[in-house]
Amino acid sequence: MKRGLVSIMAALSVSGAAWAQGQGDAALLEMRDAFRRNNTLALSTLLPRVRGHALEPLASYWEARARLETASMQELRDALERHPGTYWEDRLRNEWLLQLGKQRDWTTFATELPKFRMNDDRQVQCYALLLDAVGHRSPPGVVADQVQRLWLQQRDADDGCSTAAKALLDSGHLQPAAAWQRARLALETGRPRVAVQAVGLLDPDWAATVDAIAKDPARYLDDKITAIRPRTKELVTLAIIQLAGKDLNAAAQEMDLTRWKAQLTQEERSWIWGVIGKRAAQKLQDDALVFFANGQDGFMHGDHLAWKARAALRAGAWGHVRDAIGAMGEAQQREPVWVYWRARALQALKSPDASAATAQALALYESIASASGFYEQLALEELGRRVTVPAAPEPPSVQEREAVERDPGLQRALAAIRLGLRSEGVREWNYTISLHTPGGMNERELLAAARLACQHAVWDRCINTSERTPQALDYTQRFPMPHQAALVKRATDIGLDPAYVYGLIRQESRFVTDARSGVGASGLMQVMPATARWTARKIGLTDFQPQQITDRDTNIAIGTAYLKLALDDFEGSLPMAAAAYNAGPNRSRAWRNGPVLPAEIWAENIPFEETRDYVKRVLANTTNYAAILSGQPQSLRARLGVVGPLASTAAINRDLP
Repeated sequence: MKRGLVSIMAALSVSGAAWAQGQGDAALLEMRDAFRRNNTLALSTLLPRVRGHALEPLASYWEARARLETASMQELRDALERHPGTYWEDRLRNEWLLQLGKQRDWTTFATELPKFRMNDDRQVQCYALLLDAVGHRSPPGVVADQVQRLWLQQRDADDGCSTAAKALLDSGHLQPAAAWQRARLALETGRPRVAVQAVGLLDPDWAATVDAIAKDPARYLDDKITAIRPRTKELVTLAIIQLAGKDLNAAAQEMDLTRWKAQLTQEERSWIWGVIGKRAAQKLQDDALVFFANGQDGFMHGDHLAWKARAALRAGAWGHVRDAIGAMGEAQQREPVWVYWRARALQALKSPDASAATAQALALYESIASASGFYEQLALEELGRRVTVPAAPEPPSVQEREAVERDPGLQRALAAIRLGLRSEGVREWNYTISLHTPGGMNERELLAAARLACQHAVWDRCINTSERTPQALDYTQRFPMPHQAALVKRATDIGLDPAYVYGLIRQESRFVTDARSGVGASGLMQVMPATARWTARKIGLTDFQPQQITDRDTNIAIGTAYLKLALDDFEGSLPMAAAAYNAGPNRSRAWRNGPVLPAEIWAENIPFEETRDYVKRVLANTTNYAAILSGQPQSLRARLGVVGPLASTAAINRDLP
């Protein structure tokens, strides 16, 4: 009787805890919505209801973050001390440091900065560098170099790096050329506000001129006859850069004017020709290399040189490929894409010492050869090897598994993802594995953490965590195959290679069934609503409703059907079908016009960076999945083929969305 009473009391205790946790879940979701609305009163009212919940640190962050501009210093410190060592404490401190920098409260900033563990915010880094220079902890020249690097990397017109840049410009330790370069890059990438801010640091009166140039560059150029002073030369340079984005031919004609040939410096002319050449290359124009040839490689930006190399690949001009890569900075040259193409250029050119060139090319291939990526796989094949599944590393021990299972950051991340707070959970997971401790988790810890994510079917964290292990390659983690029975059967039934489908899904959604992109694509195969409706009609799903697109089987049925239609429309070309899946079939059709090219050259010349990267990743994924599914060595090159114009007699599926 006594034992029975104890059992009943224990059961009631467990059910009571579950009820309390459920109440906390509901309060958390209410707080999420209140945070989005910036409803500080609701957040403060709801916070007591999540005391003791696993995600209380997140709730505390929401409540304090919403009051950041009105809370007292002591209230913020109390909030930070409430959950020490957590991601959300560090994120709140990050936001506070940004505010302290904007308020120029350098005393409090200096006190809080050493406690900021992530130290991954460029604005905070710029503020800190400025204090180092003022406090004579670092030489101003060294600080200026570091601030310039961070400032040029910032996409937006932020306060942190611009404040540091302004101080260093005024002191003479940062040269005006840095501000002009930031303005050039900003106009080239469609960010006029950034350009206006950068030039305004040199002289506020010049900002209005840059704003006028951004709106109507041709008008500014029409009014200019001479460019004698350095300021005018730079403004003319900005105007032609902006004009190139609006009217490429007009910009080229402007550069042929005698006054700009005589008055602009070689550096300014070369940069502008780099921009014009890049624009022409992105339009896949045959005269792109002619534009590049008007400038000197040594004065061009790394992005210009990348597009010069791509244009040269498309034209089969291997000497220009070699020269463009040779003019890149060391870090850019070490990227696998340029290591591979440099090796190909060495092989293609008829060097007087052919054996030395061959040896150098083979050494370059060997330096990147692996199954990990597109060019790494191509390098393997150049060395006579194919993609195989590596031997699995020793699995995590019981102790290693238990250690990550007890990790509070990973526990909170999984709890957030289960509750539907995916972005919050992902951020906490990433912090825990890479930033919580200096250097992040070691390989064994990462393998155990990836295994934990796989066990909970959090496939994106499983893949991304496993990819951080440079030596231990666990392909069951890096290339998981959830939903295998349904997916393989569906792909096989409609004539698709299951490896290709897996390769595409891995890139599209990382197997997150309820994934939704910023443009509205949904589900495992990230299908757009209009595409889903069109494809559903094509395959006879007459009762299809939009909300069904996140259903696993419906998403696979519609996504694979569309992929098969795209593949058929592009004569079985895996690269072109992948490009069509990502960017739309009309773009893929336009990009194929021109010379017949090896598909790796065609893919490298895709104008959209996202699609270019996407196609290469999908094909590399596919090759790895094929090796796993078949158990046999695989060739990426065999899946690439060639790409060229459509035969005049071939039919086009004009209805394909």
